[in-house]
Amino acid sequence: MKRLWLVFAQSVTVLLAAFFVVATLKPQWLDRRPALTTVVPVLESANPTNVSSLGATGFSGAARAASPAVVSINTSKAAANNLHSGDPWFLFFFGDQPQVQPQTGLGSGVIVSPAGYILTNNHVIEEADEIEVMLNDGRKGVAKVIGTDPETDLAILKIELTDLPVITLGNSDALSIGDQVLAIGNPFGVGQTVTGGIVSALGRTQLGINTFENFIQTDAAINPGNSGGALVDVNGHLMGINTAIYSRSGGSMGIGFAIPTSTARSVMESIVRDGQVTRGWIGVEPQELSPELAESFGIPAGSGVIITGVLQNGPAAQAGIRPGDVITKVAGRDVGTVAQLLSAVAALSPGAPATMDVVRRDGKTQLTVTPGRRTTPPRQQQR
Repeated sequence: MKRLWLVFAQSVTVLLAAFFVVATLKPQWLDRRPALTTVVPVLESANPTNVSSLGATGFSGAARAASPAVVSINTSKAAANNLHSGDPWFLFFFGDQPQVQPQTGLGSGVIVSPAGYILTNNHVIEEADEIEVMLNDGRKGVAKVIGTDPETDLAILKIELTDLPVITLGNSDALSIGDQVLAIGNPFGVGQTVTGGIVSALGRTQLGINTFENFIQTDAAINPGNSGGALVDVNGHLMGINTAIYSRSGGSMGIGFAIPTSTARSVMESIVRDGQVTRGWIGVEPQELSPELAESFGIPAGSGVIITGVLQNGPAAQAGIRPGDVITKVAGRDVGTVAQLLSAVAALSPGAPATMDVVRRDGKTQLTVTPGRRTTPPRQQQR
C-alpha cells in the first residue's frame, strides 16, 4: 500500500511540474483548446487582445500563427451553352460562334475547425459550379458548400483533408478603436499577403453592403481577392472576415470592412446545426428618430426608433405596438438606429416571448412580443 501511495504521489508531482513549465514557457499552448460544447469544434483564445505580447518581434508571431489557416479559393462557373449551336440554319447564316469561356473567381477563406470547416464570403462562392481550396502548404482540395447566408454575406465550406491548420478564434467584442490588426488573404491572386493597420471604427452600419451590418473598419490594406480572408489581432487570433472596401479606384484606399468573428461564428453554428440561419421578425416599419421628435417624446436623441407602420395581425400588432410608438429596448438591448433594431429583432428566437420598451406620448410602457420567423428575401445581386 505504501508503494502504491508513493507511485501516486510521484506521478502527481511530475504532472504538476510539467503543467508549471508549460504555463511559464509556453502559455499560448494553454490558450488553444477545443470548445467541445459547440456544434463546430473550434479553437478559442482564453484571453482578449494582448498588445503587450507584441514586444520587439513586430507582427511576425501573429503572421506565423494565423497564415497557415488562411486559404485561397478559386471558383469556376461553366459557360452557358448556345441553344442554337446545333441548328443548321443558324450555322448557315451566322457560322460557328466563338466558345464562351468559363467564368472564374478568386477569393480567400479561413479554416476555423479541425473538421474542415472554412469561413468565407457568400459573394466569393455565389453561383460557382466548382470550388477549389488551396492551402498555404500547397495542398489542394475541392470544397463542398455547407450553407450560405446572403444577409450577412457569409458562407460555410468544408474540405476533406487531414492535419489541417486551424486558426484560433478571438473575442471580437473585446476589440477597441486603435488596436493593431493584420489582414491576411490573396489579393489579385499574387499569393498570400499580410498587411497591417489598426481598428479604425467599430459597429459600422448603413453601408448598403449587407442586410445585417456590424462591420469592423480597418486601414489594413484589403484588395480584390482578400474577400473572405482573416482579420487577426497581434496574437494571430481571428477577429473578423474581410469583406469589402471603400474605393474609387478598385484598390485599397485605407477603408476596409470585416465581419466580426462573433457574428461569423453565430452564423456558422446556425448553418451547421439547422441548415440555415433562423432570425426573428415582428412586422414593423421603423424609421430613424429625429432630434425634434426625440425632444417631443422627452427622450435623448439617438435613444430609440419610431415605428411608422405595423403589419396587420403581425407579431407586433398582436402585442399592442402601434404606429407612432418609439421602441427604445428589445429584450433589454438598447436600440438607437434602425440597423440596431433590425439586428436586435433578428437575434430573437421565433416563438419565444421577448420584452420591448416603448415610449408613447402618454408615457412609457413595456410590451411582450412573440416574434415570428423571418423569411429570407429573394437573392439580390452582390455589390
